[in-house]
Amino acid sequence: MQARRAARELAFILFSQFDKKIANYSKSDLEDIILKSVRILTSNASDELKIAVGALVAMRDEIDTYEAEHETNLNRPLGVANVPVPIVMTSEMSARVNEMIEIADKALLALEIAEFTTLDSQNEVKSYAIDIAEYFQKHHKEIDDIIQKHAKNWDLQRLVKMDKDILRIAIVELLYIKDAPMKVVVDEALELAKKYSTDDSASFINGILAKVIVENGLN
Repeated sequence: MQARRAARELAFILFSQFDKKIANYSKSDLEDIILKSVRILTSNASDELKIAVGALVAMRDEIDTYEAEHETNLNRPLGVANVPVPIVMTSEMSARVNEMIEIADKALLALEIAEFTTLDSQNEVKSYAIDIAEYFQKHHKEIDDIIQKHAKNWDLQRLVKMDKDILRIAIVELLYIKDAPMKVVVDEALELAKKYSTDDSASFINGILAKVIVENGLN
């Protein structure tokens, strides 16, 4: 995982814990929230991996039972080891395996972010996440006004908070930090939306960011 990608994920988690008094947070407060965020990430990763392992054990037990109760093995003499048998339906098993892979991928990603954040050689992650948060502190009214302006027929207070936070992070990078390529910022915002928000969020966020880019002559 790239450091900047980890920083954006961390900033997203950081934003999720902000309340309306965003301007009152000190840098020390932000660092404390990041530490708590990393702990949340590692705890969630541990829980998700336990779920995945539990599901794999259950699947293995089901396969063993299916094999033992298959007519091929029921007709074999007692005490003789079972032989492998064909599994007729694969769709359900494939779906369950895919679900476990997704859980494991999220857990591994969370552990990568935690590792990036805590290693001295990767201070860029924590620093960049704090930069995003501090820029938002300074410009939160302007940023939310930009979102409201381009989110026609939507009340900012009624927008999904995850969508708002993803937009806030991307707008901070586009208009204030101006350090990452525009396409990277947009692509990363869409990835966060696909991972954390609703099915329609990516297209909604892409539309808002496209308007921000055109309005500010960034394209």
